[in-house]
Amino acid sequence: MKRSKFLQLTSFASAFIVNPLIWPQSTKVKIEQLMGLNQSHLNAQNTLENQTYIAYLSLKDAAKKAGIDLKIVSAYRSFQDQKRIFETKFKRNKSKGLSDAENIKNIINYSTIPGTSRHHWGTDFDIIDANVKKPKGDLLLEKHYHGNGVYCKLFEWMQENASKYGFKLVYTNNFHRKGFKYEPWHYSYQPVAKTFFSIQQSNEFRSKWNQLQFVGKSNITSKILNNYFNEHLRDINPSLK
Repeated sequence: MKRSKFLQLTSFASAFIVNPLIWPQSTKVKIEQLMGLNQSHLNAQNTLENQTYIAYLSLKDAAKKAGIDLKIVSAYRSFQDQKRIFETKFKRNKSKGLSDAENIKNIINYSTIPGTSRHHWGTDFDIIDANVKKPKGDLLLEKHYHGNGVYCKLFEWMQENASKYGFKLVYTNNFHRKGFKYEPWHYSYQPVAKTFFSIQQSNEFRSKWNQLQFVGKSNITSKILNNYFNEHLRDINPSLK
């Protein structure tokens, strides 16, 4: 990233940290970016959206002072990446004899439909604390972030400080919330993500999404898709809508 661009982004980020609801209205967002088809909104490493990246650096620096080494284990994910995940699961489920409807419902318990993932946006990431010893197996499990879990300190610190830098937990531990399961590791940069969310809910977005192609899409009925948009995509932390 060129120094002039970095300084410009830093000035924007400083404003966001003071007031997390500020977002430059002049910024043009392309639906292709929100579907993981265009990376022009990302930082030089293609890991996070530009403004999110600058705010994350401030968050990481603050965490370091508290003895926590924030490490992103999953950030930006392209359409092709999500397509590969979805198709792999679809084919595997099909080989087990699941019906088409059961297959789709099984996948969206834990994975997003290609083109709709918040990870396409570059505003979202999954984090761990690199200062502690990694647990065996899957890192992103609820038990690691609560009780005596290795990432308990990280989660408690984020709960107290993440909002100061504009970051919010996406899939909260709310009994009445529908859609994706609780994820204490998944945060989103509110100032940008709220704008992206509103665009994702538009008819224009749905129309362009209808043009995408991937294995299993023809098995996603209108009822399943509408429920998916209403529950999985919309039933999130209210502060992100």
